[in-house]
Amino acid sequence: MPYVNIKVTDEGVTREQKALLIKGITELLHTVLDKDPATTFVVIDEVDLANWGVGGLNVEEYRNRS
Repeated sequence: MPYVNIKVTDEGVTREQKALLIKGITELLHTVLDKDPATTFVVIDEVDLANWGVGGLNVEEYRNRS
């Protein structure tokens, strides 16, 4: 019973894109590991940019440095 948690920043990921992620991950686990799609769980969490850090900075600050 696989559980996959995808975290993305909350920058406009569409419902359609999320559906493709869920479908694609489910198919990948079925193809590679022979996992049953009926018992494969995929959860997508959207994280505010202020709560996502990289290189010691939140994403907004990190992007402004580049």
